[in-house]
Amino acid sequence: MTKELVVISGKGGTGKTSVTASLAVLAKNSVIADCDVDAADLHLVLSPQVRERHEFRSGHEAVIRERDCIGCGACLFHCRYDAVREKGAEAQTTLSVTRSVCEDCDFCVRSCPVKDNEIIRMMQEGCVSIPKRTFEIDPVACEGCGVCVRFCPVHAIDFPERLCGEWMISQTRCGPMVHAKLGVAAENSGKLVYTVRREAQRLAKEGGYPLILVDGPPGIGCPVIASLTGADLVLVVTEPTLSGEHDLERVLALTRHFNIPAAVCVNKWDLNPEITSRIEDKARSVGARIAGRIRYDRGVTLAQMEEKAVVEIETPCVDDIQQVWQQLGLEEE
Repeated sequence: MTKELVVISGKGGTGKTSVTASLAVLAKNSVIADCDVDAADLHLVLSPQVRERHEFRSGHEAVIRERDCIGCGACLFHCRYDAVREKGAEAQTTLSVTRSVCEDCDFCVRSCPVKDNEIIRMMQEGCVSIPKRTFEIDPVACEGCGVCVRFCPVHAIDFPERLCGEWMISQTRCGPMVHAKLGVAAENSGKLVYTVRREAQRLAKEGGYPLILVDGPPGIGCPVIASLTGADLVLVVTEPTLSGEHDLERVLALTRHFNIPAAVCVNKWDLNPEITSRIEDKARSVGARIAGRIRYDRGVTLAQMEEKAVVEIETPCVDDIQQVWQQLGLEEE
C-alpha cells in the first residue's frame, strides 16, 4: 500500500524544500511531487529531466474580437474590476454631451446598446465628430466573471478557458517527479496542486512505488489544504523564531482540523535552543510528535550550490536528517 508524506511549513524560508530533497534521496524508491506551484524550487536540487509537458487551464478570460466590436462601451461600463480599457493614444473613459448643441432628439437614448444595434452603427457613420472607440481586456486584471460577455450587444467577446501554467512529469536520480509552474498572476493554484498530486498517485500505483513524497507550499491557504488532505502523515518543518513558532501553531491547527497525523522537525535548532524547546512542548501538547532537530550547517548552502541534496555531501547535519527520516518510520519494509 502506497503511503503519502507531505512536508509543509507554516512560513517560507524554514528549509522545507532542502529537507524534502534529502528525504527523497534517503527514500530511494518514491514518487516525488512538488506542490509548491507558486514558487517551485525542488527542481533546482533534483535536476529533473522532463519527459512530459501538459498545459494547465482553469477559469476563463474575456477576449474582445476587434473586428466585431462596435465600440459601444457596454463592457467598460459593466466591468467592476477595471479590466476593460480603451485602446489608442486619445482614449477616453466616457463621452460627454455638450448641452449647448443638444437638441433633445433622444437619439442617444434610442442608441443604447441593449436596445438597437443598427442605430449605433448609423450614429457612428453619421456623427463624424465621434471616432469609433475600440476596447481591449487586461488579462491580469480580468477576474473571469463573464459580465462583459453577458452584456455585449453584438456578442463580440470570446470567453475561452484561461491558460494558467503547466505541469510536468520528469525523471530524477531519486525517482519520477511531478511538478508544475503557475503562470504570472494566474489563479487556481489549489486546483493545480490537486493535479500534481493526482498524477503522482497515478504514477505510484502504476509503478508500484511504496511512497509518495510531497513538497507542499508554505502557509495555511488553499494550496496547502490541497496538498495535505488525505495524506498519511505530515512533516512540519519550522525554525526557532517567534514567527516560526506562531505559524507552526496555525499549521498544526490545520492538520488537526483534517485529522492528519503530524510530526514536527525544528531546523537550525541550535540558533535558539530556548524557543526550540518551547516549540516542541507546544507541539506535543496538541498531539504532534517530534521527529527530531536539525542543526545549523553551512554545508546546506554548499549542497545547493552543487545542485545536490544535503545528504549527498559530507556535512554534520546529515546525521540529523537521517535520524528524522528514521523517526518518521517510512522505510520500505
